[in-house]
Amino acid sequence: MPEPSPSRKRRGRLLRFGAACVVLSAVAGYVVVQYVSGGADAPGCRVVSAEGGGTTYEFTPEQAVNAATIAVVGTNRGMPERAVTIALATALQESALRNLAHGDRDSLGLFQQRPSQGWGSEQEVTNPTYAANIFYEHLAKVRGYTELPLTVAAQRVQRSGYPEAYAKHEPDATLLAAALTGTSAATLTCEGVPESATATGPDAVRAALTRDFALDTADAKGEKESDDSKGSGGSDGSGSGSGDTEASATSGADVPAAETDGRVVTLPLSEDGSAGGRAVGERGWQLAHWAVANASALHIERVSYAGREWTAGNTDSKWRSAEAGGTEAAGAAGGTAGSGANAVRIVTTR
Repeated sequence: MPEPSPSRKRRGRLLRFGAACVVLSAVAGYVVVQYVSGGADAPGCRVVSAEGGGTTYEFTPEQAVNAATIAVVGTNRGMPERAVTIALATALQESALRNLAHGDRDSLGLFQQRPSQGWGSEQEVTNPTYAANIFYEHLAKVRGYTELPLTVAAQRVQRSGYPEAYAKHEPDATLLAAALTGTSAATLTCEGVPESATATGPDAVRAALTRDFALDTADAKGEKESDDSKGSGGSDGSGSGSGDTEASATSGADVPAAETDGRVVTLPLSEDGSAGGRAVGERGWQLAHWAVANASALHIERVSYAGREWTAGNTDSKWRSAEAGGTEAAGAAGGTAGSGANAVRIVTTR
């Protein structure tokens, strides 16, 4: 049998090499998708624009929990919605809203903060509440940050090697900030409740409320000395931006009052406003969206506020009129869903 010609051998090697590259690319693509999305079976979350137009952002329950925490810490500190947008865009770029245990050099957590550069201990910077709080502390020192382009404001804090990268996340961060600060009503939904959730029931909901809303500045480093000699900087270790204005964190706690009856946790809201002088409606929608964002982790089945109701398991996961079927299920759980415009009601599955 004649030997294949050298040219045919080369073509054969090239074809095998090309096929191998295709396979490797497919595997790499799958790994990336699984890494970013949390897996093919992970229930998804979606935020939509209150102004319509089809603008949406889809993300995982893990990302939703972290985004909600970042927003709550910002409003607890009395920071404006623009600050929350900047923080969310930064975390989207640095970690894709995931609390990473690795990064460039010793960078860790949502914002890839470096313990070696004065941001805090490894345990602290991988605590989402702490990480968000210290980010806002440095952002508040950037003079006129609300008027600066987002990428400039973020870079003044982070000192990243890729300063323009934050800009591409601004549209998504803007949608998230509007929903998670409560200025945009009924715009955040999630699909359902996974079987893997372990922290469940009203007690778990109350504990999570305390975790996110009780910003104790004596334990967080929002009140610690933070001069230039500390080297408090971003993911490349440089110092934070200049400026002499700083928003102080809410001292003690800003935990919403919670009343428990069976599987229902009720969060009554004041008629004349809410924490930090914010409108009661904004506070209510922040709490309602916070509950939906945490639904997978806490086995939350239903959330109602201001005559609207979200129910886990619906294929479209939309907010509907509370009269469209939620009252019976919530009543069986020990409460009445949808009644009372100034109360957020959270129904757990167990």
